[in-house]
Amino acid sequence: MTTWLQTAGRWLRRRAEDIAAAMLMTMFVAFLVQIVFRYLLNLPVGWANETSVVLWLWLVLWGAAFVLREDEEIRFDLLYGAVGPPVRRAMFLIAALTLITLYTLSLPAVVDYVAFMKVERTAYMKIRFDVLYSIYVIFAVAAIARYLYLAWRTLLGSDPRTDDPTKVSSGV
Repeated sequence: MTTWLQTAGRWLRRRAEDIAAAMLMTMFVAFLVQIVFRYLLNLPVGWANETSVVLWLWLVLWGAAFVLREDEEIRFDLLYGAVGPPVRRAMFLIAALTLITLYTLSLPAVVDYVAFMKVERTAYMKIRFDVLYSIYVIFAVAAIARYLYLAWRTLLGSDPRTDDPTKVSSGV
């Protein structure tokens, strides 16, 4: 069963990466359209700018929720990397429980606010703001689930990964 879940998880992660890549490509095309219309045709188009902004918002939160791995997150880890595994596990659990608590406590207010924003629309494409900002609710739920899973693994004895900065490469 675990193998099936791991295979499904890898497949879902690749699809999330595909969606992020499609958003990035669409954002880039909208950016090029905006340049062509504004500077070559002297005809500014607002929808291209709005598309870029909306996709940037979605891309950042989508990527943080479904694409970014735990070891790829940016951290200030001088102290974290200098301590042994038991202290590192305790530090990670404190951080994970803090994040879980904060996201969980804020979630009802966030959902209410996003639902309230259905009355507003974007200027050019008339996208309802509740649809636009729904990505934050998805991100918050994904963050809660991720840190619950990571905290559970840490409680079972898994050592949160620490990277040796002297051995990190660009992947090449």
